[in-house]
Amino acid sequence: MARIALIGDVGGHPDQLRGALHALGADADRPGLPEDVTVVQVGDLVDRGPDSSAVLEIVRWYLDHQPDRWIQLAGNHEAQYLPGGTPFWPDRLADADADLLRSWWAAGRLRVAVAVRTADSEDLLVCHAGLTVGAWRELAEPPSAALAARLLDGRPEPLLFRGGEFGVDRAAGPFWAEAGWELHEPWLEFYAGGGFVPFGQVHGHSQVVRFADRTWRCPGRVRQRASADWSARHVRVRVGGRTFTGIDPKHGRTGAAGWQPLILDGARLLAAQELPEGR
Repeated sequence: MARIALIGDVGGHPDQLRGALHALGADADRPGLPEDVTVVQVGDLVDRGPDSSAVLEIVRWYLDHQPDRWIQLAGNHEAQYLPGGTPFWPDRLADADADLLRSWWAAGRLRVAVAVRTADSEDLLVCHAGLTVGAWRELAEPPSAALAARLLDGRPEPLLFRGGEFGVDRAAGPFWAEAGWELHEPWLEFYAGGGFVPFGQVHGHSQVVRFADRTWRCPGRVRQRASADWSARHVRVRVGGRTFTGIDPKHGRTGAAGWQPLILDGARLLAAQELPEGR
């Protein structure tokens, strides 16, 4: 059975990435994904950890040798090196690494979003930080995850790079939207006002919990609809009959003691023209 493995933020930790790939069946000495596995990595490959260059080398191998089974999304830490991005992280990548990211962007290897259909026929939009209600409206309210992914991959500006400032931005873009106040709460308000939530989402970038002490940091309405898998470091929030899943393991500078990719057995990638089943 085919599997899609969604890997959260790596943050400059090559050993964490190697460990996740080994668990998926990749050999540490002879890299390569099994034929039934497709990886979607949600961005933030670099910064904080001990060796961003080594992480990029791992990903380069898969993009060169198994490009059909490795989908690489951009996060805000990659976006600062791309045309239109604004530098913000004090420790800069080596010039060769920054050039590599820009070459992936220019070649379409570094994407903004992808759409997935699960074995249960649930359509999911996958992007780094999630698609806010405000950004969805700015995209003309795409009714399907597949169309939303296509529109985001069209690199709409200034929407793409919006966010990251102080205060809540309910129209923050897919690199910067914060879980909780910017992503979940506005969607819950939209649904409560009679709006239809068109698809579920999977995102990295931020979480509505602190894994270190298992505390919650989100609006009460979000907390009421949220659950955490503390060992896998996944957080699920129910929004209008859909599920929004955060998969950022929060490696920080030292790396998480334990975490897992989100594995979707029997799932497949969606083409841009596909609509949800039954519509």
